[in-house]
Amino acid sequence: MFLTSLRTWPARRWLVAAGSAIATYLVIAIPTALIPTPIFGREIPPTSWSHAALAASAVLAGLLAATYVAPPDLPRPERESRWGMAGAFVTFFAVGCPVCNKLVLLALGYTGAIQFFEPIQPYLAVGAIGLLGWALVARVRREDSCPVRT
Repeated sequence: MFLTSLRTWPARRWLVAAGSAIATYLVIAIPTALIPTPIFGREIPPTSWSHAALAASAVLAGLLAATYVAPPDLPRPERESRWGMAGAFVTFFAVGCPVCNKLVLLALGYTGAIQFFEPIQPYLAVGAIGLLGWALVARVRREDSCPVRT
């Protein structure tokens, strides 16, 4: 049912999904220095799974953003889900440099960031992907449900 719903999306939704996925990837990858730039740098190189986790999060965030594009014949969807935003926020912490993140450094210090924060980053990545996936499935299922008339 979920995939069937995605197959019925108009081209406009797929364009929004693609554009949002690319934007999400760039907005997270540039400041976390997964894409090297002269502005941002990393003290600790990215992990082997960082790019894959960011790509999965970006695709899910793009699909989720597309659910907010209403078909022309239906009213605009309600904006009640915040799980997708939380998933994108957690992705930033999951793929970022543990000692370059000022919030982590303030909370744990340099040694604490390496000893305590760096080992949980893969779990943060899985959690972020889970939040985004859950929000996407909930939004798509809600579109297929019968509207309640008041």
